[in-house]
Amino acid sequence: MSCGRPHATPCTQILALVHEYLDGETGEIQRVEIVHHLEECPPCADQYATVRAVQTVVRRSCAPASAPEHLRMQIVTRIRQVSVTYRSDDSGE
Repeated sequence: MSCGRPHATPCTQILALVHEYLDGETGEIQRVEIVHHLEECPPCADQYATVRAVQTVVRRSCAPASAPEHLRMQIVTRIRQVSVTYRSDDSGE
C-alpha cells in the first residue's frame, strides 16, 4: 500500500501502528509521524478510515445492553435485602 511517493515513515510501518494509534497507545513522536503520513498518503488514509470504521462498529455491537430500569431496581432491591452474618470462631484458632 503506497501512493508511490517516498515518505519519512514507510507505509508498512504506519499501517502496523494504526490500531495502537486508534487506541491512543502510541507515543507523541509516533502519533505525529502517523498523522503527518496520513495527511500526505491517501491510500494509508483510506486504510486508516476503514480500520476506524470497523473498530467503531465492533465497539457499538459489543457494548452491553442496559437492563430496563424496572429490572435494575428489582435487582438492587433484592441485593439490599440480602444480609450476611459472620460468625467468629471462639475456639481461638
